Amino acid sequence: MDSSHPSQQQAETRLVTSGRDTKAQKGFVNPPVFHGSTVLYPTAEDLHAHRGEFTYGRHGSPTTKAFQETLMALEGPQCAGVGIVPSGLSAISTTLLSVLKTGDHVLVCDNVYRPTRNFCNGMLARLGIETSYFDPLIGAGIDKLLKPNTRAVLVEAPGSQSFEMPDIRAIVEVAHARGALVIDDNTWATPLFHRSLEQGVDISMQAATKYIGGHSDIMFGTISANARAWPQIAEGIRLLGVCAGPDDVFLALRGLRTLSVRLAQHHRSGLDMARWLASRPEVARVLHPALETDPGHAIWKRDFTGASGLFSIVLKPAPQTAVDTMLNTLKLFGMGFSWGGFESLAIPFDCNDYRTATKWAPGGPTLRLHIGLENTDDLKADLDRGFAALKAAM
Repeated sequence: MDSSHPSQQQAETRLVTSGRDTKAQKGFVNPPVFHGSTVLYPTAEDLHAHRGEFTYGRHGSPTTKAFQETLMALEGPQCAGVGIVPSGLSAISTTLLSVLKTGDHVLVCDNVYRPTRNFCNGMLARLGIETSYFDPLIGAGIDKLLKPNTRAVLVEAPGSQSFEMPDIRAIVEVAHARGALVIDDNTWATPLFHRSLEQGVDISMQAATKYIGGHSDIMFGTISANARAWPQIAEGIRLLGVCAGPDDVFLALRGLRTLSVRLAQHHRSGLDMARWLASRPEVARVLHPALETDPGHAIWKRDFTGASGLFSIVLKPAPQTAVDTMLNTLKLFGMGFSWGGFESLAIPFDCNDYRTATKWAPGGPTLRLHIGLENTDDLKADLDRGFAALKAAM
């Protein structure tokens, strides 16, 4: 292997070296943050022809270019372009609006991020676009749900609450045979641990608010697409006028540089905590596809090279007041609706109210945990105190 050529370098190296031009940056390691809307043209002829690498702040700057080149290098050779938007939900909405039109049908995984479902049932329905939901474990059986007007299939691997692992390769094969695009919400693993474009997915979205940012201090979204889908995504971004602020772009690029070391730690700590929780008498089941006992483990092992720090647990039956007492006792696990930062989080959830294609009956209260970068012995001690409070409140 010629490690001097970028295409032959490992992902960790590409994350550090891509999108950098130290000569243009006057020797500085990082690109400057370009705060700007107006780009001036040197001549009237250049203005008339829109001649120039950058034409307007909304369409990009050297800062956004550095980020896009770095993420493209991570996504792999199937990536034809990366779109930048101001949030993860904006990545989802922009993608769907870019590839769907009135009269179309879209299939959406039943374990999808709830705001995705809200967008489909709200905005898409008002635009005359039909959404059907499917069992995330359907695999090639999705063929029975495809209609002549099905334009796209959206999967989330794994689901960010219930963690079912869809067989993306099987879904891709069937969907492509019927002319439909496949869209993957790849926030959980990022392209570092799941190269979904290389597995046939057409569009890979991320809430870069999470692991790419890595510090719980930005809102950011990315849309990576292959050559088939990129023209639609690029046009959609241009027509909708979505963009991200320059400081968030810079912080996202900074996060990309350290993504490999942070995710490696989230992977180790997450599995350590998942195995410990599986041994606890208060826990009925751990929902984590990287665990050997998980129903989705074989697909995870085939398609993924690592796991992040997000997973869920099913507690043995307990009243909600006791679960709340446990949560209120925790000191290291904060309660907040996000994840992917350096801090650990815990929230209760219940999918029952919004699942439509599958039944959610886990058998007990459920908690979603994000394992941050704290020492796992300290996290175990914190949960141990929480479990003691749970038991006392029963």
